[in-house]
Order: sequence, then C-alpha cells, then structure tokens
Amino acid sequence: MTEDLMTIREMCDAFEVTPRTLRFYEAKELLFPIRQGTRRLFTRRDRARLKLILRGKRFGFSLEEIRQLLDLYDIGDHQVTQLSKTYELATQRLADMERQRAELDEAIVELKEQLAWGKQQLDSLTSTEAAQ
Repeated sequence: MTEDLMTIREMCDAFEVTPRTLRFYEAKELLFPIRQGTRRLFTRRDRARLKLILRGKRFGFSLEEIRQLLDLYDIGDHQVTQLSKTYELATQRLADMERQRAELDEAIVELKEQLAWGKQQLDSLTSTEAAQ
C-alpha cells in the first residue's frame, strides 16, 4: 500500500502546486491525507480529488461548488447524482463563459475602433503641426 501513498513534496511535484495549496485544500476539507505526526501522506483518492479540484478551478467553479460535487461521490448511487449535478453546473458555467467571451469580443471591437479614431486624431494633429 505504501507505493500508493505520496508525500506532500511528491504531490507538489506531480501536480505543480505548492505545499500551502495542499494544506489549504486540506483545511477546506477537499483533501484528506493520512497524518503521521507532522507528515501528510496522500492516497490515490486524494490524487484523484486534487486532479478534479484543479480542473474545476480552471473551469471557474468555486471551491464550495467543487467540495459539494466531490462529496456526492459517496452517496452510493454509482455517481449518478454526482455526474448529473456536475453536468448541470458545467452547462451553466459554459453558458457564463460564452457570454463573457461575447462581451469581451464586443469590448475588443469597440476598443479597436477607439484606437483607430485616436490614431487618426493624432495623425491629423501631427500633420497639421508639421505643415505650419
């Protein structure tokens, strides 16, 4: 079984996170490493949970949403509830991201128009000064 355990350093190296991050996730009850004195040993389950935590964060889920989704794993319905709730939240998150992208695209177009106008004004002022 010891080959299935990883130290905090091994976890940090494998997932490119800091020890502080792992301790924070443990404090938020997202990870449950085995404690041996001051040592933390992470199980395969912890590694799977960390992978899902990091993916959830990348997709913009809050830590509370991630914790609630992870907690649904243990309710005993072959993950039907967990997958259904994850699908529902992910669908909402995707719609939010697409809305944000559309707003950003619109802002980019508007900023480009303003920059073009500003350049035209500068060019006009510069050519007027040069002519005098």
